[in-house]
Amino acid sequence: MILGSHVSAAGGVHKAVQRAIDVGCDCIQIFTKNNNQWRAKPLSEKDVNSWIEALAKSNLSHPIAHASYLINLASPKDDLFEKSIDALVIELERANLLQLEGLVVHPGAYTDSSEENGLNRIVDAVSETLGRVEPGTCRLLLENTAGQGTCLGHTFEQLAFMLDGIDSNDRVGVCFDTCHAFAAGYEINTDTGFTAMRREIDDLLPDNCIAALHLNDSKKPLGSRVDRHEHIGRGEIGLDAFRFVIEDSMMGELPGYLETEKATDEESGEEWDVINLRTLRELV
Repeated sequence: MILGSHVSAAGGVHKAVQRAIDVGCDCIQIFTKNNNQWRAKPLSEKDVNSWIEALAKSNLSHPIAHASYLINLASPKDDLFEKSIDALVIELERANLLQLEGLVVHPGAYTDSSEENGLNRIVDAVSETLGRVEPGTCRLLLENTAGQGTCLGHTFEQLAFMLDGIDSNDRVGVCFDTCHAFAAGYEINTDTGFTAMRREIDDLLPDNCIAALHLNDSKKPLGSRVDRHEHIGRGEIGLDAFRFVIEDSMMGELPGYLETEKATDEESGEEWDVINLRTLRELV
């Protein structure tokens, strides 16, 4: 299985490549801009070329990015809705410039409207975004969520509604997050629970729509609807779920990215990305 992590692009996107190599990644996820700001300094030709050259010289594959957390494609507020579309357009254009394979985005929260209204807003927002951005290397990946608050995308029925409404499977897919699925109520840490979830995916989602995995354990229990990532095998999910993922005929072929805390383990002195990647590889 191709395993990697989200790594910092501080100091320039090309610097993320060496950081990923240093912790033993096979694949890489980055932010192409500050994820907590709306504004984005345009990528220069030098920025783009440095990234492409660094990546080409490495053994890293399946480069993807995560979009800003400020984006809310389900917002009932017209100003935030339009601002989110504009921001997603910029993010997708940047991802295409960097020749990334995917751009992960949280679908959004309907806040004080309704689930139906929120779902339709997401369909409209993504459809408008795709209409404003020329097709490139990058596929937009809607991420399943934990269902915290009014966040949408925590069920496969909701994701299926979005994909069906957007009707552009060559440009839109799904990023599956283990922590989010567990927190949303999918019992992925038991054989029967994981099998039931996979049956839902096969029944509801288009073939080959899941393009990437976020591999995270959970600090919170099953069905908590709270999104809190934990190191692999050290949370409420445990190791069995990750073994099921790795052994699965579809998921085991996908690139998987850690989104766990960046720190050094006080006991071993190793970076947690190194430890988490080793834990996953030992399950193979």
